[in-house]
Amino acid sequence: MHIVPDRVKQGSTNIIQNMDDWRRVHLSSMSDPDTFWLGITNELIDWQTPPTEGLVGAFHSIADNQVSWFADGKLNATISCLDRHLLTHPEKTAILWEGDEPDDVRAISYRQLHSDVCRFSNALSSIGVGLGDRVIIYMGMVPEAAVAMLACARIGAIHSVVFGGFSAESIANRIEDSRAKVVITMDEGLRGSRKIPLKNTVDEAVQSVSGIETVVVLKRTGGEISMTEGRDIWWHDICQNMDDSHEAVIVPAEHPLFILYTSGSTGKPKGEVHVHGGYITYTAFTHKTVFDLREDDVYACVADVGWITGHSYIVYGPLANGATTFMFESTPLYPDAGRYWDMVERHKINIFYTAPTAIRALAAKGDNFVEKYDLSSLRVLGTVGEPINPEAWDWYYDVVGGGRCTIVDTWWQTETGGISISPIAPATPVIGGSATLPMPGISTALYNAEGQRLIGPAEGLLCIEHPWPGITRTIWGDHERFVNTYFSTIPGLYFTGDGCRRDEMGYHWITGRVDDVINVSGHRMGTAEFEAIIIEDEAIAEAAVVGFPHEIKGQGVQAYLIMKNPSETYSEDLAKRLNLMCRKSIGAHAKVDYFCVIPGLPKTRSGKVMRRILRKVAEGDPSNLGDISTLADPSVVEAILTSKRY
Repeated sequence: MHIVPDRVKQGSTNIIQNMDDWRRVHLSSMSDPDTFWLGITNELIDWQTPPTEGLVGAFHSIADNQVSWFADGKLNATISCLDRHLLTHPEKTAILWEGDEPDDVRAISYRQLHSDVCRFSNALSSIGVGLGDRVIIYMGMVPEAAVAMLACARIGAIHSVVFGGFSAESIANRIEDSRAKVVITMDEGLRGSRKIPLKNTVDEAVQSVSGIETVVVLKRTGGEISMTEGRDIWWHDICQNMDDSHEAVIVPAEHPLFILYTSGSTGKPKGEVHVHGGYITYTAFTHKTVFDLREDDVYACVADVGWITGHSYIVYGPLANGATTFMFESTPLYPDAGRYWDMVERHKINIFYTAPTAIRALAAKGDNFVEKYDLSSLRVLGTVGEPINPEAWDWYYDVVGGGRCTIVDTWWQTETGGISISPIAPATPVIGGSATLPMPGISTALYNAEGQRLIGPAEGLLCIEHPWPGITRTIWGDHERFVNTYFSTIPGLYFTGDGCRRDEMGYHWITGRVDDVINVSGHRMGTAEFEAIIIEDEAIAEAAVVGFPHEIKGQGVQAYLIMKNPSETYSEDLAKRLNLMCRKSIGAHAKVDYFCVIPGLPKTRSGKVMRRILRKVAEGDPSNLGDISTLADPSVVEAILTSKRY
């Protein structure tokens, strides 16, 4: 256990300074959540009509009514992120951006960001985007991505950001599901000196669906692209002559702010809906509290805005708190493995938030890339996206943090909107690999597969008992799926989909997904997504995909293949063909690490695939397969055990 040094706490305005504070604040949030959250939101958020109403609804009745928070209040989230800061620190840097090359740096003040957002808000209005319209954003990590998000929010439109590595098919699916009318993109992205053909991918996506009226294109590289007359327009052209003032559209607290799609076990992505009032309250509170944010901090989250981490802890949370938030376009390995630490030294970064995958990859490159830089500005280190193994945690703490920075190992999800279980930087004694304790407003519980609550030290299904302001309100256009996905496993509780071990101290150790979702480098992908693509190949009769532990990515992907022609075996051409299909349909991050050709899948007599057998074999633990007596053909297990993986 590592105790936070006292000097870390100096100068903090955090309401939680020690464990006594945590107990008091957490108890307050549980015993009277309405009073607690009304107090938080009225302190941190700028409301046009301040709310007097806290929570309406409950998990046990969520099938009939969506949960709401602050429903009698009215606001626009961008006023908290932009306008109010013009009164106190207009020239403070809002976004500090570093591009693909280390010398490509921009510092954008709150005044300038406000002007940019207002100008683009007027531009969007001029092409007919208005209240409730959906807009797809498919961009690289440039400041204009944040401008696009904020401009949509400012006019009451609903943005849906698509990660810049996703395929045309993935974009098309999101356009179709959300019924978007506009796409905002770039000519090309840059990442590790590679050009990413964003506009070409959008063109392919838009050709396959209907409804897109306009494609707005930001010029980033000047690369050659095609522009469709009457549909496509350059960002700089649409903004030309637009006024740099715009009065934000005031909306009810429960008005949707954005839709963010996340992979599910059925293969079809789920459009998680977050709203103006509850979301901005929860992200502002958790950002300020977890990271012990201070007035002059340079805060760096090196995620991508295509994921919830970028939404909550690059854009909305930091800007609502008036922070200087860092945006990073490139990769941690370009031009070499010292890129992160070079940035820390040059920009005097105080808070640094990244993924365990990156930490493991950098640790493998050796300590020299860290030790040659001055990292004395660092005060708080964070991890996000997946459980961090203790060895990587120790390296992060000792080598990067020099044994003097606390590490906040944060657990949360797209669905939670913000950090849900985490150390609080000035207060929580930390243990490598543990997410520690729930945030105020979060009441966790563990259950076994039979639905029985587990008391004390135990391992089981991680659930949350009561609604909090940041929870996703529904799945876009499919509330029934929302209820079935999250509230049917343990009726009346939100089931996270994760397993968890709780120790004698009450600390939480996340053990990973218990459903058919694989977490690869923080990217969640459904096994059904892979399987549906693989069986489209004419040579494949059936397929089953599982995850396995990977020392760098956290989880890797293994595919078991049953060939239509039993005499056909594995070939490199087959592997390349299948991986190309996965890349095309899902995105560049979707890659099968190992293939295994087997004669049949381990199915029960009712036809259900017994996936735990496939997982155990992929994990290298074939001695612990459990009961296989219910299999229709137990002999298939021996064939799986003796098969070779490629």
